[in-house]
Amino acid sequence: MKRAMTKMRMTIACCFVLALFAVLVIADEVYQKPADFVSEAFAGEVPERQTFWITRRLRPQVDKIMKHRYPVLKVKYWKKGERSAWILEEIGKVKPITAGFVIDQDKIAYVKVLIYRESHGWEIKRKSFRKQFKTATLKERYRLSRSIDGITGATMSVNAFKNMARLALFLHGQVVEAEREE
Repeated sequence: MKRAMTKMRMTIACCFVLALFAVLVIADEVYQKPADFVSEAFAGEVPERQTFWITRRLRPQVDKIMKHRYPVLKVKYWKKGERSAWILEEIGKVKPITAGFVIDQDKIAYVKVLIYRESHGWEIKRKSFRKQFKTATLKERYRLSRSIDGITGATMSVNAFKNMARLALFLHGQVVEAEREE
C-alpha cells in the first residue's frame, strides 16, 4: 500500500513538472529570430549594427514615450539610407516582448513580434493587428499619427507595443537629426 502511494505521488509530481515545463515553453515563443528580421528589413544586405545611447538629455523624452522609467541605456539598430531597423523590448504584463520595427523615411514600414513570453496577449503577433502601424509617424507630444485598435484581453501587450513603436520612431528621428548636423 505504501509503495503504491509513493508511486502515485511520484507520478503526480512528474506530471506537475511536465505541465509546468510545457507552460514555460509555450510562454516563450520565438516567431522570428532578430537576425532574420534585420536581414529581411534590408533584403539580405545587412548594414553594420550601430548603438544608440540614451543620454541624460534624452532620458526624460524616452521615459515619457514609454510611460515609465525605461531601464535601457543603449539600443541596437541598423541603418541604410532613409531606412532603419530597431529591435526593442518592453514588458507586457510581467514578461518582456521583443519586437522589430522598420522605419523608412520617418514612417513605420512594418513591425513584427519577434519573441513573445507572456501567457496572454499573443494576438499582437497577428498581421491584422500589426498592419495598423504601417505608415504611422510621430506627432506632437509623441503620439502616433494613426489610432491603433486594442485587443480584448491584451491591453497591456498592445500598450507595450504602441510605446515601442513610438520609441522606434523617436529614436529614428534622433539618428536622422544627428546625421544632418554632421
